[in-house]
Amino acid sequence: MTTTASTPATTPADPPPTGRKRSLPARIAARASGGAVSVFLVLVALFWLLPTIGLLFSSLRSPTDIAETGWWKVFTAPSELTLDNYANLLDNSTIVDSLLSTVMITVPSTVLVVVIGSLAGYAFAWMDFPGRDWWFLVVVGLLVVPVQVALVPVSELFGKIGIFETTAGVVLFHVAFGLPFAIFLLRNFFAEIPKELLEAARLDGAGEIRLFTRVVMPLGGPAIASLGIFQFLWVWNDMLVALIFADSANPPITVALQRQVRQFGNNIDILAPGAFISMIIPLIVFFAFQRQFVNGVMAGAVK
Repeated sequence: MTTTASTPATTPADPPPTGRKRSLPARIAARASGGAVSVFLVLVALFWLLPTIGLLFSSLRSPTDIAETGWWKVFTAPSELTLDNYANLLDNSTIVDSLLSTVMITVPSTVLVVVIGSLAGYAFAWMDFPGRDWWFLVVVGLLVVPVQVALVPVSELFGKIGIFETTAGVVLFHVAFGLPFAIFLLRNFFAEIPKELLEAARLDGAGEIRLFTRVVMPLGGPAIASLGIFQFLWVWNDMLVALIFADSANPPITVALQRQVRQFGNNIDILAPGAFISMIIPLIVFFAFQRQFVNGVMAGAVK
């Protein structure tokens, strides 16, 4: 009787490594890079916000405490914090009126630039009219015109038509110099909308107004929000145009604070809270629309 010897089962050999094995220092650096970048970004953000934090704490301290010690003293003596400075600010009619004047200038300037720029951007992107490309080149050329060049002739023009040193004159100046960038930005964004989408809407009976409001505006929301943020910040923080064209009896907040420094250099109890309010409102607007702002920037980068 013969027996057959069983052969041992063979296992397939392990596949050779596909790449070189990283060294231990390289693996440690790769794992630590994410945390290091996060820490670096947090430090940059804190460094960027440090002046705002210092101004906030200064606005909550008495003039005597501000003169004697720095704002960081509040971490060891929180009892120094007080709201008296803001109460004094509300009693200062000059600062309060200047804040209202700034709002009356900034809001119309932003809304008009966004609305007119959106309409013009859509027209340059999707409507055919004589000289469209040449007119768009004119708009692009206006981007390089500095504001300082127009101060004297525009001042003379506003004086002749009776809107010099008025809110309407300041708004008109900001709208005129904000439109070239607005048209250029929105035209390029609207031009990237698929043509088939617009043609399908036209086949469904949509006219130009309905097409603009129902299709183009929703798709262009991120770019429009980005434009609105830029325009709001530019107008709110402007001092040159406001110093020349605004009403000297009721100037915007930037001019009012500058006059307070010139006339009453030691009234920090008014300057600190006024400057903080002037700074915090643009920050609130930016952070409120930061998602739309990032979406608009990223969409423009991808397209």
